[in-house]
Amino acid sequence: MLRSRVVTAILMSCVVALAAALTGCASYYPPHMRPLSAQTRALMAEKGMTPSQPILIRIFKSESELEVWKKKDDGHYYHLKTYPICNFSGGLGPKQKQGDLQAPEGFYVVDAKRLNPKSHYHLSFNIGYPNALDRAEGRTGSNLMVHGQCKSRGCYAMTDAVIEEIYALALEAFSGGQEKFQVHAFPFRMTTANLAKQTDSHWFKFWVNLKEGYDYFETTRLEPPLAACGGQYVVNGNFPDGQYPNPKRSCPRYSKLPVVAFKPRPEKRAVAQSDLAKPLASVMDLHFGQATPVYNVMTLGPATPDLKAKPTKEAARGPAEKLAQRDR
Repeated sequence: MLRSRVVTAILMSCVVALAAALTGCASYYPPHMRPLSAQTRALMAEKGMTPSQPILIRIFKSESELEVWKKKDDGHYYHLKTYPICNFSGGLGPKQKQGDLQAPEGFYVVDAKRLNPKSHYHLSFNIGYPNALDRAEGRTGSNLMVHGQCKSRGCYAMTDAVIEEIYALALEAFSGGQEKFQVHAFPFRMTTANLAKQTDSHWFKFWVNLKEGYDYFETTRLEPPLAACGGQYVVNGNFPDGQYPNPKRSCPRYSKLPVVAFKPRPEKRAVAQSDLAKPLASVMDLHFGQATPVYNVMTLGPATPDLKAKPTKEAARGPAEKLAQRDR
């Protein structure tokens, strides 16, 4: 057990040191090949994550935030980081047609082919609009991206530094074996309170439908099983007799599958980056033999108290005596 903990600490030291070295050379790489920063790798280590684990992305228009989640070995997604969205065009509500400059809302899927290292906007990935439901509803448009350069014409624009990191996270996940990742694009955080403020909106019914996917992920921390029919998303649906729904037709009979609430497992103590400058025994809370006094250079006296020394007259006084002396 002791050997395992020591080896883990040594490996973590090597990983962060290597990441720091790579980050120092990052400016020499083209943008799509730049490695994750030492800070992000250290954050993953603290959270018990690895770069190669699968990712899931959530976008919130009103809050101008993009979240990246990573799937741990227990099969559930855990929050890694939230990035600011620098810019997006249009308002709340889904994209309807080519040229409306509206950023999409809904559930989308990104595979490695949708990553564009030669984007005119630094780096980008296509979120997959229009999806099957968009097409069934007659929504048009194409090449809707998350990209850099902080300017948008219907896309979600990030700073160049932010899109580089998100792009690197996607590459790491694909290299680790993930075939595609989900992107959930919401108008706002789909809490009951936030949705209640939108009852007069033309898109209220659509947003109630989006909330089903939002709630499923919030409850389970799993990718929501998604289908489309009858002009809406079907989240976590069970279609009997092999009747898979057609987005252009009404929904066949289906039921909802059981939902098991997520219970986070107890986290093991991770080795933080700040620990790496400390002695290994201190990080691992190990003690070898009796501690010796440490001497202070300025006073040439021991900086740690001598446990065998006799108490001074002041120290021997009780609390009542000290208070009485102070009040005189």
